[in-house]
Amino acid sequence: MKASEYIALEEQYGAHNYRPLDVVLERGEGAWLYDVEGNKYLDCLSAYSAVSQGHCHPRILKAMTAQAQKLTLSSRAFRNDRLGKFYKTLSDVTGYGLSLPMNTGAEAVETAIKAARKWGYRTKKVEPDRAEIIVCDGNFHGRTTTIVGFSSEAQYKADFGPFTPGFTSIPYGDAGALEAAITLNTVGFLVEPIQGEGGVVVPPAGYLQAVRQICDRHKVLFIADEIQTGLGRTGRLFACDHEGVRPDLMILGKALSGGFYPVSAVLGSPDILGLFRPGDHGSTFGGNPLGAAIATEALTVLIEEGLIENANTLGEYFQERLAEIPTPYVKEVRGKGLLIGVELKPEAGGARRFCEALQAKGILCKETHQTVIRFAPPLVIKRHEIDWALEHITTVLNMN
Repeated sequence: MKASEYIALEEQYGAHNYRPLDVVLERGEGAWLYDVEGNKYLDCLSAYSAVSQGHCHPRILKAMTAQAQKLTLSSRAFRNDRLGKFYKTLSDVTGYGLSLPMNTGAEAVETAIKAARKWGYRTKKVEPDRAEIIVCDGNFHGRTTTIVGFSSEAQYKADFGPFTPGFTSIPYGDAGALEAAITLNTVGFLVEPIQGEGGVVVPPAGYLQAVRQICDRHKVLFIADEIQTGLGRTGRLFACDHEGVRPDLMILGKALSGGFYPVSAVLGSPDILGLFRPGDHGSTFGGNPLGAAIATEALTVLIEEGLIENANTLGEYFQERLAEIPTPYVKEVRGKGLLIGVELKPEAGGARRFCEALQAKGILCKETHQTVIRFAPPLVIKRHEIDWALEHITTVLNMN
């Protein structure tokens, strides 16, 4: 079949809730993707940072196929021989005492919300049904009804109400606004260390340290959504590590399984996650043996193959070279590690046309918020591949 035929099938039988670039992919290896017509592309999106270890990483693939031949799902009605090893690997890598595995990032965010509220009632002694969580304008934490209810993006909310109460939104990167918004009922502050979907927005230096101090002062849980920024994407294990802060609850997903299978988790201490009792929360697939085996190997690959260090070194190089491109269209280049946003000036005519032009040159990336081109290649990318991409990016950023 031709690409146009695959596209026609999608358009006819699929709900139109996405606007993808018209490339039909069939194969991936490392940092590269191939379409149904044999064209080769450098992946500069990494499935929104889910494929940090590269497409079809052989070690993770081997772990997946081996486990798939033994046991894929038992539900949490029984124990399995992979889950404990996954828990220990997560603890060894991250330093957190307990973890609660789920499937998607949005499920993990919902889990963290429930954990924070339960902690607020049991430990902080907030009055029943009065718990409040503070979030930030421009946030993106998922697509469930509760989560979109506290989004500041009008389209995410339109026609989906009524929404869950108990959330207050403040300006991102403003520590003073956080302190001013805290009440006796505040149980948590949910924040992305870098707002990825918001346009790769980096807060001011010292912001996360101030957040940690404010949360400590007012007995509020610091909840970090590192679904996109965590596990090496920004050149550190966690983006919070750039400021040396440790959240009370850490939310992970995406790269936790290297793109092979939906695996997410909330990490925390026994004082918080230990409050859950049988029947409080769960998931049929959460913590299944297949997901646990995949995620254990995905974490091991990140550490043993030096992918975090590679993201730090090559991310700095990539960002510096992008900033040096002589073009009348770029307003700012920002980011950390291999999570980079190129914000365009209004006269550029939007980011979509540049992403389409890059596709024609063999580079796949995606616009965010209409004016930002996001570059987030797999952490296995090599310097010569970035140099190849930069030549084409320079040409595209200077087109009429």
